[in-house]
Amino acid sequence: MLDKLLIRSRAVPSDPPKRRGATSLGPERDRFGLLRAVLSAAPWGQALMGAGIVLLAALVPWGTSEVLSAMDRQVMAIDVKGELVGENRTALERSAGKWIGRSFFATDLSDIKERLEQRPWVESAAVKRVWPDRLQIDIREKKPLAYWNSNRLVSRNGELFAPPNPEVAGRLPRLAGPDERVKEVIDMARTMSDTLTGHNLGFAGLSLEQRGAWTLTLANGIEVVLGRDQVEARFERFVTVYQERLASRSDEVRRVDARYSNGVAVQWKPSETASRTKS
Repeated sequence: MLDKLLIRSRAVPSDPPKRRGATSLGPERDRFGLLRAVLSAAPWGQALMGAGIVLLAALVPWGTSEVLSAMDRQVMAIDVKGELVGENRTALERSAGKWIGRSFFATDLSDIKERLEQRPWVESAAVKRVWPDRLQIDIREKKPLAYWNSNRLVSRNGELFAPPNPEVAGRLPRLAGPDERVKEVIDMARTMSDTLTGHNLGFAGLSLEQRGAWTLTLANGIEVVLGRDQVEARFERFVTVYQERLASRSDEVRRVDARYSNGVAVQWKPSETASRTKS
């Protein structure tokens, strides 16, 4: 009975004693190995490069601002360039002089350009900075084609403008008519001028009345009344009659009326006995 009890109470053998100094690292080794694997797989080079780019992008505007602030100075002079006829160089420099003393970098060049292009003679203005403290303005003037009505000019682009000194444009043809028909007058004038030049005649002006009647003026002072209808045909008839009958006596002719269907009527200058004949 006792043997049976002893057998039943026999203890389960315990684990063998650990050697002195030995440590079990099985689970911990696996944990750190996994961590090292994760860290080695991460793209640290790309991440550092990206962070550097972001930092650099943030610093560039700040650095640029600091550099410009350190380099900035006042505008000390303005140079005006360009071939000027209607404009006065001194007056332009005086007009732009309000920007002297302002920041070289902060001055709005488009503002200067806009203000200068409001002047009657100025077609365009190009403004640029010249280091360290100057502005340069290149002016291009409008090219006048003719005088328009009594006190204005029309440019080669068909733009009407009214400078205070239109007379500086010199000898130009004189065109007249309603403002809204300026391009029509220019086109007719160019056509007639080309034809007259081919016949050794000079073009001096063309007028379109409000009711639509045309009157041509030659360089020798002769006026040619063309009326409202069949203007091109009447003009061609006048050129033919002039070449055949009037060219030799052009200094005696004051006015030619081409509104007739079978010829023209000529008004002679007062020195002639017959003040009006029909050819």
